[in-house]
Amino acid sequence: MESYGELLRKAREEKNLDLNKIAREISIEKRYLEGLETENTSVFPGEAYLTGFLRNYSAYLELDSDFVLKLYRNKQIQEAAVPEGLYAKPKVSRILLPSIIIPAALIVGVVIVLLILLLNKDKTDPNAEVVVSANQRTRQYELSDKKFIHRVYKGDQLLIPTNKDGQIILTVRDTLSSFGIDTPSGVYYVELSEESEIDINGDSTSDMIVYVSDISSTDESRGAEISVLLRQGLSRDVANVLDQDIPFASEISSKHPQKVILEDNRAYPFTINASFRGPCLFRDKVDNSESVETYFNRGEVFTATPHNGIRLWISNNNTVKISIIADSKSYDLDIGTAGQVFVEDIKWIKDTDGKYKLVVIELD
Repeated sequence: MESYGELLRKAREEKNLDLNKIAREISIEKRYLEGLETENTSVFPGEAYLTGFLRNYSAYLELDSDFVLKLYRNKQIQEAAVPEGLYAKPKVSRILLPSIIIPAALIVGVVIVLLILLLNKDKTDPNAEVVVSANQRTRQYELSDKKFIHRVYKGDQLLIPTNKDGQIILTVRDTLSSFGIDTPSGVYYVELSEESEIDINGDSTSDMIVYVSDISSTDESRGAEISVLLRQGLSRDVANVLDQDIPFASEISSKHPQKVILEDNRAYPFTINASFRGPCLFRDKVDNSESVETYFNRGEVFTATPHNGIRLWISNNNTVKISIIADSKSYDLDIGTAGQVFVEDIKWIKDTDGKYKLVVIELD
């Protein structure tokens, strides 16, 4: 199997890309890119820098970032020093062998049972309520103002009580190499032994702190050991969406094709992520703000969190990939064929029965 450095170098050479150009486009110094390709970890100021650069460089080369990180973790494990004495074999007298083996086997059996019990012991904060759904593979945990410590698995949900509208639901998205969690304001990733502050409701302030103490680089089924602390004084209401700014479905012209992304009994902020594969003139208008026009290059990204809606104008569809994140789910947007100019509204509309719909509306 190729090493992560060889994979990066071959992908770059196949695309005929120059390191100097890449360094300018993704804002990573050339010496760090060379360090990744040659697997020279000594040039990096720390582990967090290395894994962050590795993830960004892999994405730029259109490689699977998680797979490349997995190759890196595997190499670290292979190069780790073997503890002294691991292969040492104790000498046992042949005469005493039967009398030693039987009690020793009993002791080993007892130790194994105790270890299994300890490893399976629930580490959840006793003050955090655990609600197990009918599907035993998915668990829900209600968080409080007290620290939450637990091993969680892909698909598990963290429930944050709100003053209105019940709860904010955060869904575990990834437990391989790095911990990923879906929030109403977007997807966040936290590396092993890293502490990250997360904005839950899209108001540009930190709402909770997540620390990852254990996660596997090879086995997703092991889950991730995390600790979560909600910010003291956190306003748990999701950022308000002004109902008077949401049009009725009957007010939308029928000549414009619509695609419903999701339906709910309320409207809330959603996130737009756009990644660019080539040069593109891009214009966006978020909610009631003025439109902004930007020229993006290959490898750059755009992110916005509208409360009510956003209008996008793109000069060339083939150069951009767009995803919508709402209610902890991600939806890829079909934006037409290469060379086509793309103009669409992505916004909330409401029906007379009180239901809200997040829709994509194709404009002329």
